[in-house]
Amino acid sequence: MNGGDEVVAAPAGPPQPLDWKFSQVFGERTAGEEVQEVDIISAIEFDKTGDHLATGDRGGRVVLFERTDTKDHGVPRRDLERMEYPIGRHPEFRYKTEFQSHEPEFDYLKSLEIEEKINKIRWCQTANGALFLLSTNDKTIKFWKVQEKKVKKISDMNLDPSKAVGNGSIASSSSPKHCLANGGSPDRSYNYLGNDFSFPPGGLPSLHLPVVVTSQETNLVARCRRVYAHAHDYHINSVSNNSDGETFISADDLRINLWNLEISNQSFNIVDVKPANMEDLTEVITSAEFHPTHCNTLAYSSSKGSIRVIDLRQSALCDSHAKLFEEPEAPGSRSFFTEIIASISDIKFARDGRYILSRDYMTLKLWDINMDSGPVATFQVHEYLRPKLCDLYENDSIFDKFECCLSGDGLRVATGSYSNLFRVFGCAPGSTEATTLEASKNPMRQVQTPSRPSRSLSSITRVVRRELITGAENPGVDANGNAFDFTTKLLHLAWHPTENSIACAAANSLYMYYA
Repeated sequence: MNGGDEVVAAPAGPPQPLDWKFSQVFGERTAGEEVQEVDIISAIEFDKTGDHLATGDRGGRVVLFERTDTKDHGVPRRDLERMEYPIGRHPEFRYKTEFQSHEPEFDYLKSLEIEEKINKIRWCQTANGALFLLSTNDKTIKFWKVQEKKVKKISDMNLDPSKAVGNGSIASSSSPKHCLANGGSPDRSYNYLGNDFSFPPGGLPSLHLPVVVTSQETNLVARCRRVYAHAHDYHINSVSNNSDGETFISADDLRINLWNLEISNQSFNIVDVKPANMEDLTEVITSAEFHPTHCNTLAYSSSKGSIRVIDLRQSALCDSHAKLFEEPEAPGSRSFFTEIIASISDIKFARDGRYILSRDYMTLKLWDINMDSGPVATFQVHEYLRPKLCDLYENDSIFDKFECCLSGDGLRVATGSYSNLFRVFGCAPGSTEATTLEASKNPMRQVQTPSRPSRSLSSITRVVRRELITGAENPGVDANGNAFDFTTKLLHLAWHPTENSIACAAANSLYMYYA
């Protein structure tokens, strides 16, 4: 190298694909075990610290899990990170508590049954060691406080149980006496009504005041602080907290309402897409979320595949959007299923608020909030299902609502699919990471070991046709020749806010993975 040559640093390439490993499972099914409908998980959410995880199910229950590996050695995890202390342990959670959040209801005015199923859970800011969260079913949002309370016990009554009779009178142990109905004795030695108070020696033995003492034991108590009801005519699909810590939004098919956490009997309608004539209805709201840091900004998605960003400072009713994100339709690609599969089922802001991730039926799309000409990246989730859209439409699977999530560093995105599979994609420039994992104790099973010998396309088609005709459980095969199952679907998953750790729900089981 000559003395005058400059040393140019090689550009850093995209991060290496992650090596995912199984961490834990809660509620694992044994082979052939029947899953109860009420036990199927319908919502998952990490809190901002990642130390708590909440799940909701179709039976209206909320189950809380608490991280345990950060509490070892008495040194907080953040201090260990500051000391650059190597943390070799993977995240471990334990069951903390559960409570019944919603019960089935009946709307007598509309003759409508309201399911208890939890649609969404959102963590609120903690205060004084108590946990706060919002949970919602189709119609009613509830604000919960979960707190450790010291157990109060009644101290000993200093009363010999062998001598207690009825309402507290004392029975002699020597000779039986005739007792009256209320526990008194006809030959009593003292008279309550008369002026003759003749007490037995030593005073009234039956008069003991109970003393309440607080023990060192603690009990987790979940208390419903507020109920936000009667504000939605249609099913609530989203709840999202504002970064101001005081307000939140709830969205149904046609309206988005703004609430104050402290006020449960009043909300403000900020978006209303309901037409004057319902026959003119062309699109509905499918998901809504507040910006993570700007308390005046929120985004909502629609069944037409568009995302609108609105600014609460512009007007009280935000029917006009500040920004619109939608991908123009490719010419000649239109079919009967185009609009159905374009419907966005979930949107998430990246942690810094710069990007929005959206999930439609076939793809994940990443949008730059400063560029509304189209998505900056599109990821094909299960493209091999495209020839089977007709079958998916007939068994209603095409209307399944898959959720999506981003890693805390914004370098990766994840979403679910059928056969309890989920996919992780790298979204850094130049990244080709696209990992398929299965919600099981061996997450890489689908990728590393082919489940059956490869077959010609014609034989695969024959098998699919036969399965559809005979109504078999697995009507299809994926690109690798693996059978996929429409009945097992991974709809709900969440990424830990600061680490490469994913929690996902397969029916009633909660699986956790780390990389």
